Amino acid sequence: MVESIERDDDYDGDEAANGLAADAPAGEQPVVERAVREILVEIGEDPDREGLLRTPERMHKMWLELTRGYRVDPDRLINGAVFDVGYSEMVVIKGIPFYSLCEHHMLPFFGTASVGYLPRGRVIGLSKIPRIVEMYARRLQVQERMTQQIADYLQSRLNPYGSGVVIEAEHLCLAMRGVQKGGATMVTSSVLGAFRNSKETRDEFMSHLERATPRA
Repeated sequence: MVESIERDDDYDGDEAANGLAADAPAGEQPVVERAVREILVEIGEDPDREGLLRTPERMHKMWLELTRGYRVDPDRLINGAVFDVGYSEMVVIKGIPFYSLCEHHMLPFFGTASVGYLPRGRVIGLSKIPRIVEMYARRLQVQERMTQQIADYLQSRLNPYGSGVVIEAEHLCLAMRGVQKGGATMVTSSVLGAFRNSKETRDEFMSHLERATPRA
């Protein structure tokens, strides 16, 4: 099972970041809760009916959880888990599940990320790669940017010979609204260094992704 970001290690508790939980004057609701209440009224609902009384509070907590990637310190995320190892073959972790929010409609998109790199004598702790994916997923995103951010992060922190990221995801803004084509998936990739410059290296990475994942 892939680990998600652990609150104790990587969540700094800054609930006020990005204006999500700005202190409200005594007797007033926080900004997010007031906004949710106004939205309920706008769509024709009664925010004072029993089923909706605590919805603004729940939405407030939910938004803090779904966007906690903004409040993760990239340096603290690694926490020294980069090791000098005499290993120079490709490292690949595939099928990392993630959930994110499309910045255009704030609807979820979700799927899996596969990440690989070619070490230059330094490797990163295994659990850190899913955490990197989670850090960028837990923001308002577009899939293309998220793919690039993960690859850039690995390239800058590890200085490997190269790195590659492939993400496959389903977008609810495509399934629930507009053309309403559920089941369609979007695939994006980012390849840097040797993964971009060497067809042999890139092909090796892609061949790893085609292999079936062993199940317990």
